[in-house]
Amino acid sequence: MASDSGLRARVTEHWLASERGDVITEHAIYADNATLDYPQSGERFEGRTRIQDQRGGNPAERHFTIHRISGSGDLWVSECTITYNGKPTYTISIMEFTNDLVTHETQYFADPFPAPLSRQALATVIPPTPTADR
Repeated sequence: MASDSGLRARVTEHWLASERGDVITEHAIYADNATLDYPQSGERFEGRTRIQDQRGGNPAERHFTIHRISGSGDLWVSECTITYNGKPTYTISIMEFTNDLVTHETQYFADPFPAPLSRQALATVIPPTPTADR
């Protein structure tokens, strides 16, 4: 198994390739029999080819910003913002590795929403999140 620094580098490269539109590098992280789950829509994509095909069919202009990558061993979590046609969506990606390849990924998506006025006096504004080391 690759070292933690090696896997962190691979996860980072996956997101950077996503930003560049480099579909070959973006999907090289997945095992041939990988599974990708989107729990909010109830979709499951089985196999690297289907994972790549479903992403390639998205007509939106997409941009990826890495906020944080955490993990060790065979479990890695990425916090990112994916911007679709100028609209940001926050995402959490949980990647499970076997033999240095992702065999299962679960992605959760959340759109931003305004804070209610009733909490305004209790909260402070979250400062911008720095991007991960590139």
